[in-house]
Amino acid sequence: MSIGQAGILSAIIIYLIGMVYIGFYYSKKGGGDSADEFYLGGRKLGPLVTAMSAEASDMSSWLLMGLPGVAYLTGIADAGWTAIGLAVGTYLNWLLVAKRLRRYSVVCNAITIPDFFSRRYRDDKNFLMCISAVIILIFFIPYTASGFKAVGTLFHSLFQIDYHGAMIAGAAVIVGYTVMGGFMAVSTTDLIQSIVMSISLVIIVFFGISASGGWNNVMENARSLEGYLSMTQVHDMWEGSASPYGFLSIISTMAWGLGYFGMPHILLRFMAVSDEDMLKTSRRIASVWVVISMFVAILIGIIGYSVSIAGHIPMLSTGSDAETVIIRLADILGRNGFLLAIVAGVVLAGILACTMSTADSQLLTAASGVSQNLLQDFFKVKVSAKASKLVARLTVIGVALVGVILAWDPDSSVFTIVSFAWAGFGASFGPVMLFALFWKRSNLWGAIAGMVSGGVMVFIWKYAVRPLGGIWNIYELLPAFTAACAAIIIVSLVTAPPSKEIYQEFESVGKTTAEQ
Repeated sequence: MSIGQAGILSAIIIYLIGMVYIGFYYSKKGGGDSADEFYLGGRKLGPLVTAMSAEASDMSSWLLMGLPGVAYLTGIADAGWTAIGLAVGTYLNWLLVAKRLRRYSVVCNAITIPDFFSRRYRDDKNFLMCISAVIILIFFIPYTASGFKAVGTLFHSLFQIDYHGAMIAGAAVIVGYTVMGGFMAVSTTDLIQSIVMSISLVIIVFFGISASGGWNNVMENARSLEGYLSMTQVHDMWEGSASPYGFLSIISTMAWGLGYFGMPHILLRFMAVSDEDMLKTSRRIASVWVVISMFVAILIGIIGYSVSIAGHIPMLSTGSDAETVIIRLADILGRNGFLLAIVAGVVLAGILACTMSTADSQLLTAASGVSQNLLQDFFKVKVSAKASKLVARLTVIGVALVGVILAWDPDSSVFTIVSFAWAGFGASFGPVMLFALFWKRSNLWGAIAGMVSGGVMVFIWKYAVRPLGGIWNIYELLPAFTAACAAIIIVSLVTAPPSKEIYQEFESVGKTTAEQ
């Protein structure tokens, strides 16, 4: 192992030890002696931790690997419209959903998203809660797998360490601090990881520009590719040509933003803030950070292509290869002495931060779905608080094991895996959440119809309709989200209205954030 690699590895190991220590620290503080503590941290999050924890758990390895990879191969259109959709979705989610969900979840005494749905609609038999928990398991497993895949790719690309061994080790670290410390450990590590991610983005941009021979070279190389810097064309690296990126493609891609309304690991942060008035500050922090981080991530892809032209890294011609561009840039940085290798290690720790901050949140949400919602609420199994936490921790381990199996193929794409899971949650939970918060006439049967139709449509569109191509080549989230909304409205209107008690509770929650 070279001196540079030793420096990189040292920085990464120190970082991983720090994350595990945080889990150990919160486990000693109790790690949440109650379900409310373990899943929501006792609703004690401040505005900064709320904002950065939500966005760090949102971005995942997709930010530092998936998005730069898309920009590297195809230019700014696909990546750019995706980023715009996500930026708009982030802002609207904080503006419309955050405060009302925080208030409503307190009124309902709900500590998980399935719990909120069930209590909101007075689902005495907990059918809605059961369906919610199953959906969480179905879509969080591949989402978590994408994070494990990123860890394996990182260590294999840098140190030629066996991909599978590295992936398993990374999964073990994430599982370790999640099962020890619960929500507060996850949220605290997410804050730290968002800072590390930000530092990584800044470092790699300036280094990449320098390695390319300056900003003018970066722009000149990008302009030499047909359609590379166009928002209405997409470049084909294989053919060296460009094809139109039409209105339908733009709308389809921007539909990524709809996913935010249904992301359980993000929505939980809204429920956990200590004071709903802090959410305005959190919204500003989160929105600014998201816009800047995604812009810089796309820029890294463009810079990475220029670094390839300069001969410092090879040309990356496939999606899985292109997603390693930031790893390869950090590797070059680490070859310039031990101190710069430490800096490179911080950059690569940023990739781990993206991965870990999302995977830990997903694992914790999956744990709550099984332990709290399925076992206790649906199957009515009476267990002590200690036994409930044990079941939650075993669920974390079980989901992680399945995730490792799904990520076993080193050639799989982080971007592709994340896009499918994102669509699943966005279509299953997003419409139900919006109607639960803002339409008092929506009822239990409408919510069930919307949740099931949204989840099923994601599979149908992804595997049966979208392969037809042409006008049918639309990101599955958009048609599935639309189908779920229609199902909620139609079924709610043709079935009995909610009880007077539900109406009164809805009205007691007060005005929406947008109205204030």
